[in-house]
Amino acid sequence: MTWLLFSVLALSMWGTYGVWLHSAASAMNTGGDPNFRYKAYIFVGVAYFFVAILCPVVVMLLKGANWTFPAKGIWLSLGAGSVGALGAFFVLSAMGSVSSKPWMIPVVMAVVFAGAPIVNAIVAMIVHPPDVGWLGIKPQFWLGIVLAATGATMVTVYKPKPGDGKHKEETAAVSEEGPTPTQHASVEDPAK
Repeated sequence: MTWLLFSVLALSMWGTYGVWLHSAASAMNTGGDPNFRYKAYIFVGVAYFFVAILCPVVVMLLKGANWTFPAKGIWLSLGAGSVGALGAFFVLSAMGSVSSKPWMIPVVMAVVFAGAPIVNAIVAMIVHPPDVGWLGIKPQFWLGIVLAATGATMVTVYKPKPGDGKHKEETAAVSEEGPTPTQHASVEDPAK
């Protein structure tokens, strides 16, 4: 059951990732720089360096690992790291596109984290085709894909909004007159 422990630890880290990233970007927003989100992303990269390089090196040293790195493994690992880093970049960009509505940040993360398992399942089946073939896949699998997509949609559509009444005013202004200048403003500090 060690896999389950590590899986729960991973989902707890990734489950808080969006909140951390939004808070970091908000803290980098000093008012005049439109690139404040990408400043936060630079430090995400610094953290990746420390965590993704130092932790495995320590584990490898403790376990007496072989230090041979096959070329194919290097390139595939660099590809995996690149799609992970690009994913984080696009999450940050998605957050930037809803910056006037900070309550939408969890919605972005719901779409990303509900959609990722669907993409993962399909890509995994392309890379490692099922023994039964695509037509032999049980309907429960496809139902799971539909349920995951439905769940992401429901979380996105029905996510509770802040209770301060501000959202209703913003929604009314957007629907009746288009966005107001303040709705194009930078992300507010969540502590306010």
